[in-house]
Amino acid sequence: MGEKRSNHTVYNVNYHFVWCPKYRHAILEPIEDSLDECFQKVCNEYDYDLQSLHISPDHVHLFLSAHPKHAPSKIVRTVKSITARKMWEQHESFLESYLWGGGFWEESYYVGTAGTVSSETIEQYIERTEHV
Repeated sequence: MGEKRSNHTVYNVNYHFVWCPKYRHAILEPIEDSLDECFQKVCNEYDYDLQSLHISPDHVHLFLSAHPKHAPSKIVRTVKSITARKMWEQHESFLESYLWGGGFWEESYYVGTAGTVSSETIEQYIERTEHV
């Protein structure tokens, strides 16, 4: 996670996001592969540098780096809305027994700045906080 460059900016902006599915249902394990792929696609499309992703049955840890022009609230709103829509498209029959009203993710989330850390540090942090 080193410094990145754009035309007029040198930056190292790293975020740690955590959020849960609606009602904190433990529903992510059966759809983990397609959810992981969806996160990868969204980050690639919006030019977010995905550093680490950990999908637990009832929550997600996402570490990414983004250009400072992207507000953390916009990043999380973009990622959550697109992944929710795709998961409903791909897994509606599974999800409809747990979720209703079209929701997928809780509205709330955690965001922290990660500073300069290695991917090993991120993995150690996830292992220590797995009970979140």
